[in-house]
Formats: sequence, C-alpha cells, structure tokens
Amino acid sequence: MAFYDSLTDFIFIEDPPSHVDIIFVPGGNYPDAARHAAELYRDGYAPYVMVSGKYSITKGYFEPELRGFDAGEDGAGKDSVKDDCPASDRGGYPSAGAHFATECEYLSDILLRAGVPEAAILREDQATFTYENAIFSRRLADSLGLSVRRAILCCQAFHARRCLLYYQEQFPDTEFLICPVVTKGISRENWHCTPEGIGTVLGEVERCGAQFHEIMKKYMSEC
Repeated sequence: MAFYDSLTDFIFIEDPPSHVDIIFVPGGNYPDAARHAAELYRDGYAPYVMVSGKYSITKGYFEPELRGFDAGEDGAGKDSVKDDCPASDRGGYPSAGAHFATECEYLSDILLRAGVPEAAILREDQATFTYENAIFSRRLADSLGLSVRRAILCCQAFHARRCLLYYQEQFPDTEFLICPVVTKGISRENWHCTPEGIGTVLGEVERCGAQFHEIMKKYMSEC
C-alpha cells in the first residue's frame, strides 16, 4: 500500500558498499553493526572503523546484549547464540563475567575479536545519544586530522534515516553510504506486520521531526 511504502522508503535506507575513508558505527548495546563493520573492513572497504558511545542517556549505564560469539580460526566471527541458556551462563561472546563500562569498549572488543587490528579502531567514548554520536565522531575525526570525503555508516536498519540525518549535519561535505543490519527482526519488508515493528518505525518517524527542531533553527539565518 502506497502510504506505508512512503514510510518504508523514508526510514529504511541501504546502499551497496564501496571504498570509503572510514566506517562509522554509532553506539549501541547490540553486536550486529560492529560485526558487519568488521566484515566490511576485512573486505577492504575502509582503513578505519570509528566506534562511538558511552551508554544510553536514559539508562545512565551500559548493559550489553548478550549473544554468543566465536571468533573462529580465521578471526571472521560466527554466531553461537544460546537462547535456551540464562544470560549469566552463556559462553562465547561476551564471555562469562565480561564487563564493559561503555558501548565503545564493547564495540571495540567485537571488532578486535572479528579481526580488525587495534590500529584501525578509532574510539569515541562520551556520546549518550545518536546526535552526540555524530557530534563527537566529528570532533574526533577533526582532532586526528582525518579528511572524510566518503564514509560508510553501519547502523540498525530501522534507525538508518535518523543516523544519516545526524551524521550528514555534522559532516556536510561527506558522501555517506548506509550499510545497515536488521535487528529485533524489524526489516523494510515486515515492519508493518507486528505491533513492535509499527511502534519502532513510527517512533523513528516522530523522532526525525521532534529532535530536529533546535538543529533546524541553527540554519535559519542562512535562508
């Protein structure tokens, strides 16, 4: 139906990967985007991966999503999810008793386990929401003297539009390619089929309006 096709096309963005200057991974407590970024790095699409995040401002602390992870002999990484085990008893990744103070630590560890070398991982560990991910990533890039002409943004599929808007605002001269991952089972094909999918996607639509009021006011003088 046309009305939800329009919403789908607005929220869900995906580009084929191409060679870029850097891969950005906005903060989160889930492993999927970092694992995808590691795949893209290993395939030679970028020399650096920048992870960003302290923890969610709404929680005030970091709690990772526990999923099994086996780095494998080649370091490529394989899922070993043990859904029938209590979180405290799960092996694999993160290992039992592992503690990460920030999203940045957690995502960096995933990258390292998936074969991304230490020197290729750029860390930003202060952001507590998506706009700060973009702001502080820009500050870090500038402090390192990085010229970001093209970049890949690895994020959750339903979060793609809002991530892109924030990063475009902070990197206005950069061409972004969106290489998302499907999380929570919410994709462009099925989001309208469940209450959770509808709530998540329409929540993103609402945030794209509500959270940009003050940002847009900064540019009124240019009109």
